[in-house]
Amino acid sequence: MLLVRTYVGQSAIEGVGVFAAEPIAGGTPIWRLEPDFDRLIPMQRYRSAPPVLKELIDRYAYPSADHPGHVVFEFDNGRFMNHSDRPNTDFSAASGGIALRDIAAGEEITCDYAEFYNAFELLPGAPCVA
Repeated sequence: MLLVRTYVGQSAIEGVGVFAAEPIAGGTPIWRLEPDFDRLIPMQRYRSAPPVLKELIDRYAYPSADHPGHVVFEFDNGRFMNHSDRPNTDFSAASGGIALRDIAAGEEITCDYAEFYNAFELLPGAPCVA
Protein backbone atom coordinates (compact mmCIF):
# COMPACT_ATOMS: atom_id res chain seq x y z
CA MET A 1 0.00 0.00 0.00
CA LEU A 2 1.41 3.37 -0.94
CA LEU A 3 1.88 5.63 2.08
CA VAL A 4 2.22 8.85 0.06
CA ARG A 5 -0.18 10.71 -2.22
CA THR A 6 0.25 9.72 -5.87
CA TYR A 7 -1.43 9.79 -9.25
CA VAL A 8 -1.09 7.75 -12.43
CA GLY A 9 0.11 9.48 -15.60
CA GLN A 10 1.90 8.94 -18.88
CA SER A 11 5.46 7.70 -18.34
CA ALA A 12 8.55 8.25 -20.44
CA ILE A 13 9.72 4.84 -19.20
CA GLU A 14 6.77 2.58 -20.07
CA GLY A 15 3.13 3.39 -20.80
CA VAL A 16 1.89 4.78 -17.50
CA GLY A 17 3.66 5.27 -14.19
CA VAL A 18 3.00 6.45 -10.67
CA PHE A 19 3.91 10.05 -9.81
CA ALA A 20 4.31 11.97 -6.55
CA ALA A 21 1.26 14.19 -5.93
CA GLU A 22 3.27 16.24 -3.41
CA PRO A 23 6.94 16.53 -2.44
CA ILE A 24 8.36 13.46 -0.67
CA ALA A 25 11.39 13.90 1.59
CA GLY A 26 14.30 11.49 1.31
CA GLY A 27 14.00 8.70 3.88
CA THR A 28 10.19 8.82 3.94
CA PRO A 29 8.51 5.40 4.02
CA ILE A 30 6.48 5.23 0.80
CA TRP A 31 5.13 1.66 0.71
CA ARG A 32 4.43 -1.35 2.92
CA LEU A 33 2.52 -4.56 2.37
CA GLU A 34 -0.97 -4.17 3.76
CA PRO A 35 -2.87 -7.47 3.37
CA ASP A 36 -6.21 -5.68 3.84
CA PHE A 37 -5.51 -3.74 0.63
CA ASP A 38 -2.77 -5.62 -1.24
CA ARG A 39 -3.94 -8.98 -2.52
CA LEU A 40 -1.79 -12.05 -1.77
CA ILE A 41 -2.67 -14.60 -4.45
CA PRO A 42 -1.64 -18.24 -3.90
CA MET A 43 0.30 -19.65 -6.86
CA GLN A 44 -2.17 -22.55 -7.16
CA ARG A 45 -4.97 -19.98 -7.72
CA TYR A 46 -2.80 -18.17 -10.27
CA ARG A 47 -2.11 -21.40 -12.16
CA SER A 48 -5.83 -22.22 -12.39
CA ALA A 49 -6.91 -18.69 -13.34
CA PRO A 50 -8.42 -17.92 -16.76
CA PRO A 51 -5.87 -16.64 -19.32
CA VAL A 52 -7.13 -13.04 -19.20
CA LEU A 53 -6.64 -12.94 -15.42
CA LYS A 54 -3.17 -14.53 -15.72
CA GLU A 55 -2.20 -11.76 -18.17
CA LEU A 56 -3.24 -9.12 -15.62
CA ILE A 57 -1.32 -10.84 -12.84
CA ASP A 58 1.75 -11.31 -15.06
CA ARG A 59 1.74 -7.59 -15.83
CA TYR A 60 1.05 -6.14 -12.37
CA ALA A 61 1.97 -8.72 -9.71
CA TYR A 62 5.25 -10.10 -8.39
CA PRO A 63 6.37 -12.95 -6.10
CA SER A 64 6.03 -12.18 -2.40
CA ALA A 65 9.34 -12.24 -0.52
CA ASP A 66 7.52 -12.57 2.83
CA HIS A 67 4.87 -15.11 1.76
CA PRO A 68 6.47 -17.88 -0.33
CA GLY A 69 4.07 -19.46 -2.82
CA HIS A 70 2.13 -16.20 -3.28
CA VAL A 71 2.22 -13.23 -5.62
CA VAL A 72 1.38 -9.67 -4.56
CA PHE A 73 -1.21 -7.70 -6.52
CA GLU A 74 -1.32 -4.12 -5.26
CA PHE A 75 -4.73 -2.53 -4.84
CA ASP A 76 -3.58 1.06 -5.34
CA ASN A 77 -1.37 3.01 -7.74
CA GLY A 78 1.69 1.05 -6.59
CA ARG A 79 1.05 -1.52 -9.31
CA PHE A 80 1.95 1.14 -11.88
CA MET A 81 5.45 1.80 -10.50
CA ASN A 82 8.04 1.36 -13.23
CA HIS A 83 11.51 -0.16 -13.02
CA SER A 84 14.65 1.96 -13.15
CA ASP A 85 18.32 1.06 -12.89
CA ARG A 86 18.64 4.35 -10.97
CA PRO A 87 15.47 4.36 -8.85
CA ASN A 88 14.44 7.09 -6.44
CA THR A 89 13.21 4.50 -3.93
CA ASP A 90 14.70 1.55 -2.06
CA PHE A 91 12.74 -1.69 -1.67
CA SER A 92 15.61 -3.88 -0.46
CA ALA A 93 14.08 -4.26 3.03
CA ALA A 94 11.23 -6.76 3.39
CA SER A 95 9.33 -4.19 5.46
CA GLY A 96 8.66 -1.92 2.49
CA GLY A 97 10.04 0.94 0.45
CA ILE A 98 11.52 4.33 1.26
CA ALA A 99 12.43 7.40 -0.76
CA LEU A 100 16.19 7.37 -1.43
CA ARG A 101 16.23 11.13 -1.93
CA ASP A 102 13.81 14.02 -2.12
CA ILE A 103 11.19 13.35 -4.81
CA ALA A 104 9.52 16.41 -6.31
CA ALA A 105 5.79 16.73 -6.83
CA GLY A 106 5.10 15.54 -10.37
CA GLU A 107 8.19 13.31 -10.50
CA GLU A 108 7.75 9.67 -11.44
CA ILE A 109 8.36 7.28 -8.53
CA THR A 110 10.54 4.36 -9.64
CA CYS A 111 12.02 1.25 -8.10
CA ASP A 112 14.49 -1.49 -8.97
CA TYR A 113 12.32 -4.58 -9.50
CA ALA A 114 15.32 -6.83 -8.79
CA GLU A 115 15.28 -5.68 -5.14
CA PHE A 116 12.10 -7.67 -4.47
CA TYR A 117 11.81 -9.98 -7.50
CA ASN A 118 14.90 -12.20 -7.80
CA ALA A 119 14.02 -13.56 -11.26
CA PHE A 120 13.34 -10.10 -12.73
CA GLU A 121 14.68 -9.55 -16.23
CA LEU A 122 13.97 -6.67 -18.55
CA LEU A 123 12.37 -7.69 -21.80
CA PRO A 124 14.73 -7.30 -24.79
CA GLY A 125 14.61 -3.72 -26.01
CA ALA A 126 12.82 -2.46 -22.91
CA PRO A 127 14.00 0.90 -21.58
CA CYS A 128 15.80 1.05 -18.23
CA VAL A 129 15.97 4.81 -17.80
CA ALA A 130 14.93 7.36 -15.20
